[in-house]
Amino acid sequence: MNKRLIGFAEQALFASTIFILFLLVFNNRFVVPLWLQPLGRMHPLLLHFPIVILFLAMIMESFRFRMASAANPAVSEFYRDFLSGLLLLGALSAGVTVIMGLFLSKEDGYSGQALQWHKWTGVGIFFLATLVYWMRTKSWYSARIAQLGALTTVLFLIGAGHYGATLTHGDNFLFEPVSSRFKPAPVALDKALVYDDVIQPIFEQKCISCHNEDKLKGQLNLASVEAMLKGGKTGKLFVAGKPDMSLLLQRIHLPIDEKKHMPPSGKSQLTPQEMALLALWIKSNAEHKKKVIDLPPTDSLRLMATALFKPVDQVDEFEFDAADEELVNGLNNDYRTVAPLARESPALAVNLYNKASYTPEKLAELSPVKEQIVYLNLNKMPVKDADLKRISEFENLRKLDLNFTDINGAGLAELAALKQLHTLALSGTNVTYDALQKQLSSLKQLKTISLWETKLTPSQIEQLQKANKRIQFIAGFDGAKSEPIKLNPPQIKNSSTIFTQAIALQLKHPIKGVDIRYTTDGTEPDSIHSPLFTNQTTLTQPTLIKAKAYKTGWYGSNVATFDFYKSTYKPDSVNLLLPLNPVHQADGAHTFFDGRLGTFNANSPAWANNWAGFRKNDMALVSEFKKPVTVSSVALRVMVEEETGIFPPGTVEIWGGNSREHMKLIATFKPDQPIKKSPPTLKAVSCSFKPQTLSFLKIIARPVNPLPDWHANKGKQALLLVDEVFIN
Repeated sequence: MNKRLIGFAEQALFASTIFILFLLVFNNRFVVPLWLQPLGRMHPLLLHFPIVILFLAMIMESFRFRMASAANPAVSEFYRDFLSGLLLLGALSAGVTVIMGLFLSKEDGYSGQALQWHKWTGVGIFFLATLVYWMRTKSWYSARIAQLGALTTVLFLIGAGHYGATLTHGDNFLFEPVSSRFKPAPVALDKALVYDDVIQPIFEQKCISCHNEDKLKGQLNLASVEAMLKGGKTGKLFVAGKPDMSLLLQRIHLPIDEKKHMPPSGKSQLTPQEMALLALWIKSNAEHKKKVIDLPPTDSLRLMATALFKPVDQVDEFEFDAADEELVNGLNNDYRTVAPLARESPALAVNLYNKASYTPEKLAELSPVKEQIVYLNLNKMPVKDADLKRISEFENLRKLDLNFTDINGAGLAELAALKQLHTLALSGTNVTYDALQKQLSSLKQLKTISLWETKLTPSQIEQLQKANKRIQFIAGFDGAKSEPIKLNPPQIKNSSTIFTQAIALQLKHPIKGVDIRYTTDGTEPDSIHSPLFTNQTTLTQPTLIKAKAYKTGWYGSNVATFDFYKSTYKPDSVNLLLPLNPVHQADGAHTFFDGRLGTFNANSPAWANNWAGFRKNDMALVSEFKKPVTVSSVALRVMVEEETGIFPPGTVEIWGGNSREHMKLIATFKPDQPIKKSPPTLKAVSCSFKPQTLSFLKIIARPVNPLPDWHANKGKQALLLVDEVFIN
């Protein structure tokens, strides 16, 4: 090999050694710029090159001294020179690959024990190869040392490859085909748990390879209930009881070519049945302790989950053929799931769960599979009696859930065409006694009707039962005879909780006849002394509302908490003096006055646009008002999640004046900091001061640095997340 080229390569190897040592020493202090990130992403593309070269070089190195004594000097010299060049090339390419890997590891989604083992075995390969290359010219270098160095390097190569495969394909990737043959026997239905035996297996098959304690993609760990409930970097995984507001369902329903679609393109995708199970599980408040048989007999999740534990020979027989699989998959979207009712069954279960997107046309879209639909769930959809005619086209429908829809019973006669219909749920509707009395005789196959929370009185339901003995009427509970049920918390009707001068408080509850009691002083409301909500409350100042629902015969609800924020002034222009955290760019300086509040639950695809982040830099925000304003308080709405290192600012400074160049310090304050195991919260940290008339306002908020000694990341800098600024 050309001596000049060898000299250049050796200098590059030395420089790589110094640069890698620098990256390792200052790993927590450097950020990879965006223009360098593509270089880091070339790591998996090039890593096989040094592996092959070094593997071959180490085998040759272990036989080097034997070849040196070969009878033919020309062969010996060629072997020596070729091996020297191969080692140099392998060590240098390993150095480049390590640098790329260190760059890639700085991106979001790479963490966990597997990453650390992969990182240090990869670094070890580079240093071992470099050490062997420099040692092999020394006089004391022997055959035993050469063999030991080669063996150690090969072991590191195997280790790095193993942990790299774990990062890419998940734990136990190598032995999964063998270990899968020794899985425990299927659990019996009477012992099956909703989470452990229905939901967790979906996570294990489709999600845990990227979301485990060894590979925390997005800081999300699905290997245990506790870790799953904690959520990930972008917030909680779901909102219990609200599938249309849950990040998990949003991600799995994204187009497969979308970057945030889960599982990623190239991985095994969720089946429609698995999507339906996840949606129903979240809709039923994401229970993780109940047994399947503890769910109500007509519960959709129970019906689908029960099918998983039926032997194939117990699956209901249907005379119709299965629908085309691609057709069924195409009917699944962000407001509807269509899935087989059971394994090896042609029957389909359909769930609509996004009220805002419902139209009668959504039912018409199901016409291609109308023969296969045996279960239709329209719970809480704005379904009218006129829509029942379209539903009557699903000729093999056996179970229809119309709970809390807008029907009154006038169109029930249309269901007479459904000769297989045996279960009808009408709870929470406006259905009347007269409508039922008139129509029930035409519903020949009906076996069960749910009527709780309707206008029908107990005596009317009793009369219907006597006249229709073949039907079981489920009327809910009698508060005087049965165990009370706990009410859901009150809900808020206001479209926004940010106001300028005043706002009328609007609270609601889905159950009729409920009293809502509330407080504004931070105390928990009670059923006697706290004010009764009457739609006549007006708020003029930032207020914390706590509300509970009460009704005779029911347990009072949990407390619902709503923060109302006053924002009197919106600047005419605003700009940041220092860059945002690369991961939390939001909408730049405009984020703080756009009226959109961030959440823990990431319940919108635009969640990332709600939070502006600061870690390396202070938040330095300058606002300009074309007409001078009189300001007496400034508040920042922040996220606090001590477990993940998201803290309120350590200090906040308020500056003001009539020109950008001549502002004076108005106030300084230090917000309260969380203690160990503080619950996550979203709150406004506020500073009041003597009224100041000004045209320019500067806010400087400094992230906590360092994190306290009790924190898992002690010594590092906290992350500050701000979504709104309120100026009053």
